[in-house]
Amino acid sequence: MQQNVALLFLVLTFIFSGCATGGRGQSAPASAPRAVVLMTDFGLKDGAVSAMKGVAFQAAPFVLVSDLTHDVPPYDIWTGAYRLSQTYAFWPKGTVFVAVVDPGVGSERKSIALETASGHIFVGPDNGLFTLVADGAGISHVVAIDEAKQRIKGSDESYTFHGRDLYAYVGARLAAGHIDLTALGAPLGREIERIPYQRAERRGQVINGGIPVLDPNYGNVWTNIPKALMKSSGLSPRYRIVIREKAREVFRGELPLVETFAAVPKGKPLLYFNSLMNLALALNQGDFAKAHRVGSGPLWSIEIEPVGKSQ
Repeated sequence: MQQNVALLFLVLTFIFSGCATGGRGQSAPASAPRAVVLMTDFGLKDGAVSAMKGVAFQAAPFVLVSDLTHDVPPYDIWTGAYRLSQTYAFWPKGTVFVAVVDPGVGSERKSIALETASGHIFVGPDNGLFTLVADGAGISHVVAIDEAKQRIKGSDESYTFHGRDLYAYVGARLAAGHIDLTALGAPLGREIERIPYQRAERRGQVINGGIPVLDPNYGNVWTNIPKALMKSSGLSPRYRIVIREKAREVFRGELPLVETFAAVPKGKPLLYFNSLMNLALALNQGDFAKAHRVGSGPLWSIEIEPVGKSQ
């Protein structure tokens, strides 16, 4: 019995010793590494995302590499910006987001790394992709990445895959603590390219906001109007709604504000607060966006006004 216990102790010691060195003869870092989160419009039909992960793993084997999404519609910078803003706050301070929606790859657009006031780091093209995280979290500082010096060795003649050759490599090194953000290139202060859009704002009883995205599975219409803004003057049981694309009116109606979809009959419209605690429009077991031909993006806006007394 004692011999079996001793043997088990030796086996466990060997296993945990292997874990401490990564099983590769490498010493584990003294402090826990940060994570790298990848977001692209590449899809998963080929090896592009796997190549990025391979670069990150070689640069920093102990860093966790996770996926935000790789299904951003091709070239859709705005949707990429929204997916970043939807997600970053649920990751710990120090997480590095490598974001690649880059129709201008190889052009004169800058590559940047920025740190928000929340302590999150973002790496990618300076084409408006970081508009919403910058507006939501605030910018601490930004640098223009020196593409010639910071790219992975041997990629000098590659011009169309910065996600692999530059961003994944830089992001992994930042997460591992192998390089500091300020050493990547020239400082840019707090200046980045931004996409103009309708921010949520109150004017008397009327609140104006934008429609940044649609719920892709159910056709619910998500706005950027936070519950806190609506509560600031009391919530009303019903609201008048006007939705526009630029100046063109697309929808006008009066909807109830409810807590659950089942609060209205099947097929009827409603207002509710989504998982981000922003106002959204839906049809109970239906597709509001399809039924009323509502889209999303920086050109779409919504106006709401309470009907009756606020509570």
